[in-house]
Amino acid sequence: MKLQPHTKLLMIGDSITDWSRARPIGEAVLDALGTGYVGVVNAYLTATHPEHRIRVVNMGVSGNTVRDLAARWSTDVVALSPDWLSIMIGINDVWRQFDGGLLTEQYVTLDEYAQTLDTLISTVRPGLQGLVLMTPYFIEPNRADPMRALMDRYGAVVRQLAGRHGAVLVDTQAAFDQAMTHTHPLAMAPDRIHPNLVGHLVLARAFVNALDCGW
Repeated sequence: MKLQPHTKLLMIGDSITDWSRARPIGEAVLDALGTGYVGVVNAYLTATHPEHRIRVVNMGVSGNTVRDLAARWSTDVVALSPDWLSIMIGINDVWRQFDGGLLTEQYVTLDEYAQTLDTLISTVRPGLQGLVLMTPYFIEPNRADPMRALMDRYGAVVRQLAGRHGAVLVDTQAAFDQAMTHTHPLAMAPDRIHPNLVGHLVLARAFVNALDCGW
């Protein structure tokens, strides 16, 4: 298990991470962590490694792009002094390019995404025991689908940054691709983005397996 005992693990991202977590800080009790993959990860760690006393904090905010993450980085990451940090961001950065219409100022280009995420990571990486980077995903088996194809490009950036910063990579797209060999996308997420409990379990399992937690 990569997480050391008494570790404070902060998980940050968009709505997939948020998933009804408590405000201003989601921690302490299970409901405060939301009912998505963060809550499942916390429940799993508590049930299987209670002696480690891992403290999980959920700082997801629905609708966030990497720009929004940058705007709240000092208060929602730096000020909370995590030992381990997990980041999953990028879905809205891609999605706005498809549903944003003529509001092109909302688009986060691939270059801006890569540069902003790299800068944010660089500000905290020296003080962390460990870093987890989770790729964005689109639960769509057709890799030629325009949104799936663009999401894969943003995911490739996360993969590159994980190598550069010595992070644990959680390839959520690969996890959903494997699940789709037997399960229809709509059985995991009605809009192919926001997971039901099955989809959140796919994410949670990919996360704990990447950390060698023995799922």
